[in-house]
Amino acid sequence: MLPLPLDKPLNQPRDTGEVEAGVSSDGGMPAASRKASDLLPVLLDRDQSILAFNERVFDWAARADVPVLERLRYLCIVSSNLDEFVEVRVAPHVTAAKTGDTKGIYSPASLESLSAAVHQLVMRQYALYNDVLSPSFAAQGIRIVPHAERSAVQRRWVQEYFQKEVRPLLIPVGLDPAHPFPQVANKSLNFIVRLRGPDAFGRENEVAIVKVPRSLPRLVRLPDKVTPTGMCFVSLSSIVRAHLDDLFPGREVTEFSQFRVTRHSDMALDEEDVRNLRTALRQGLQQRHYGQAVRLEVSAGCSAFLSDFLLEQFALPPATLFRVPGPVNLVRLSQLVDLVNDPALLFPPWSASWPRQLQSGVSILEQLRQRDVLIHQPFESFDGVLAFLREAVNDPHVLVIKQTIYRTGADSELMELLAEAVRRGKEVMAVVELKARFDEEANINWAEALESVGAQVVYGVIGLKTHAKMLLVTRREGNRLRRYGHLSTGNYNVRTARLYTDLSYLTADEEITADMDGVFSHLASQNRPPKLRQLILAPFHLQRRMLEKIDQVAQAASRGEDARIVVKMNALTDEALIRALVKAGQCGVRIDLIVRGACMLAAQVPGLTDNIRVRSVIGRFLEHTRVFYFRVAQQEDLYLSSADWMNRNMMLRVELAWPVNDPALRQQIIDECLVAYLHDDRDAWTQAANGVYQRAPHPTTGRGAQNALMGRYGPAASAAA
Repeated sequence: MLPLPLDKPLNQPRDTGEVEAGVSSDGGMPAASRKASDLLPVLLDRDQSILAFNERVFDWAARADVPVLERLRYLCIVSSNLDEFVEVRVAPHVTAAKTGDTKGIYSPASLESLSAAVHQLVMRQYALYNDVLSPSFAAQGIRIVPHAERSAVQRRWVQEYFQKEVRPLLIPVGLDPAHPFPQVANKSLNFIVRLRGPDAFGRENEVAIVKVPRSLPRLVRLPDKVTPTGMCFVSLSSIVRAHLDDLFPGREVTEFSQFRVTRHSDMALDEEDVRNLRTALRQGLQQRHYGQAVRLEVSAGCSAFLSDFLLEQFALPPATLFRVPGPVNLVRLSQLVDLVNDPALLFPPWSASWPRQLQSGVSILEQLRQRDVLIHQPFESFDGVLAFLREAVNDPHVLVIKQTIYRTGADSELMELLAEAVRRGKEVMAVVELKARFDEEANINWAEALESVGAQVVYGVIGLKTHAKMLLVTRREGNRLRRYGHLSTGNYNVRTARLYTDLSYLTADEEITADMDGVFSHLASQNRPPKLRQLILAPFHLQRRMLEKIDQVAQAASRGEDARIVVKMNALTDEALIRALVKAGQCGVRIDLIVRGACMLAAQVPGLTDNIRVRSVIGRFLEHTRVFYFRVAQQEDLYLSSADWMNRNMMLRVELAWPVNDPALRQQIIDECLVAYLHDDRDAWTQAANGVYQRAPHPTTGRGAQNALMGRYGPAASAAA
């Protein structure tokens, strides 16, 4: 593969679609005179945009050049993403369909449209799994063996496993007035069974439910003694299905089906009326498992009788029913990746290098007194951040450590280091965001653990989520106190730092670190936000400052000056920022938007967004970096941020953006995070005017940004350096 040019300038001319500055194709109407209503043709549906992103992820599962275990991993990622999408985004559509509401944006028609798109993607998933991936695994000697294909000796082993490991944990429930339909937890595996014949009391209760405990492994490897060749597995659902008769002695099982219900899981708390947020959230976590039902999955062969019965029990409209030709939860197949773990069927292992700008064996704090340091993850290791905190914890002159915690994981060395800092007599303040979706329990546990050793724990701001990522160390040096800070586009999570692209910024800059201290004080005291000199804080300033920067560039373009905007982020859904970008493009600003996920701005719409291009890069690593670049003539401004350009980030979260003032670091970010991605013709999808994304022209032979960065930071490059 040819290396990507990582040092091309951003001021190269467009390949196509140039328009004269300040003039549109509608007869020369000045861009400034356009009405707000003109934005409507360039706004795409948010939900459909999210699904389009998952189509791009699915493409990696469909690519024949990707190792087969990795293809399965991508398939499972799509299923996991769809689960979260349904849990968070579908409830209003379902409610509108049940009530017949047609007045708002949610209606029976919106549910039908959304359901059709999801159904199409789900069917493509199962077709790929059944017709391509399963045969590919079989060719490698790897099989998930259904009951009908098991040998006699395999069936005996499975029966023994069922009786010993599974049967004691199952409680079949026959439904009658004394045994109503049981509570079914969110995304749990269950069976519905139709029976013939009277029960022990002579009653004809024909429907029973079997809950399958989550404690049981979903895939079980058959031992070598019953598998002459290759690796054979059996699924838990297949084990239960094969022995349903054993659960209902004296009665005939006439039909059955797996089923799984997905429930609305976006917790909503009236924080103003909550006396103890941590306690309320812990209670809410239990209720989440039994929220409003929004989707029902059953086996493809499920009878109309059983599916209609389930739809009635969960009060769901028919559009929410999914008949799937395979396991009802593809996410659980990800276990196969770990169970097989064959290097030949995986990507070549990637080992992140030690951060180039940190000299090994030399005090990191000493190095920061000389210059700022940038770490580009996962190409460079997150170990540099851990080393920074570890040095602070062990330094007797460090007095105070303050850190925000959003998603840190259940097993976190960072949290252990903070606890150790307390034990060493340092003042530790942790701003723990308890409302980080699906990480609430881990964060509650860490908050309690830190409080138990004496750390000062703050739960952020009522009504907002604290999404900013910052770590601040205060050290006594002679007769003064000096601060050292870490800011990041990503989370303090060791696991995801190996999988997500992010930028870590280490600095001893007095203005930046003073601003950080002011923000920490603001979060703890809830007082008026401080006056900041370098940092930009949401929800107070970030959206307004970004609008000002866009307008500044637009005005320059209107004067005939060379003007450029390049933004890299995970999502673009904020209408105010979209409106500003559209106007800037109409003024002649050349705009490139590198948006991984949902993007509601339609690019290349004739007469409206001719000057705007949108691309999405989907690669081996999850793109997570947020970079905002603005240029007028030779003046460049570049910001890093924890925030995407979404209304929630701008108005409902505590977020930070900060400028990169060091020319060398700024150029590095331009080269590695912007230029490389704009020249990617391997993994980058480009958006057409109708919102449809076009696949990269050379997905197997082209130049990929991530590949280029792996080459820049890989072992060969490190050895050469």
